Amino acid sequence: MLPTENRLRRREDFATAVRRGRRAGRPLLVVHLRSGATSPHASGESAPPARAGFVVSKAVGGAVVRNQVKRRLRHLVRDRLTELPPGSLVVVRALPGAGDADHAQLAQDLDAALQRLLGGGTR
Repeated sequence: MLPTENRLRRREDFATAVRRGRRAGRPLLVVHLRSGATSPHASGESAPPARAGFVVSKAVGGAVVRNQVKRRLRHLVRDRLTELPPGSLVVVRALPGAGDADHAQLAQDLDAALQRLLGGGTR
């Protein structure tokens, strides 16, 4: 489970990440990253934490499969939040093949997408 301060919940935040952020597509998922976006909902002088949200449509599978994919993605993203710049918005959208993929395959695609978005990879 992601801590409350690291969750994307508002529709506007999802839209900001998807429309104004950078995108990296992989065979199992697409990652949208809006680096260092300041949240109008955050208060205080400290840098806001990176926040993540997930989109898993019915194309991935039934309810059980979708929830399993979301749990795996939440676990993977939670371990990688420290690599993201403060205030970042991340949306991970699972593609239909994600329902049949195992944990290691999802981790490999997520790592490759994040590496590309954070400037470590090439097209």
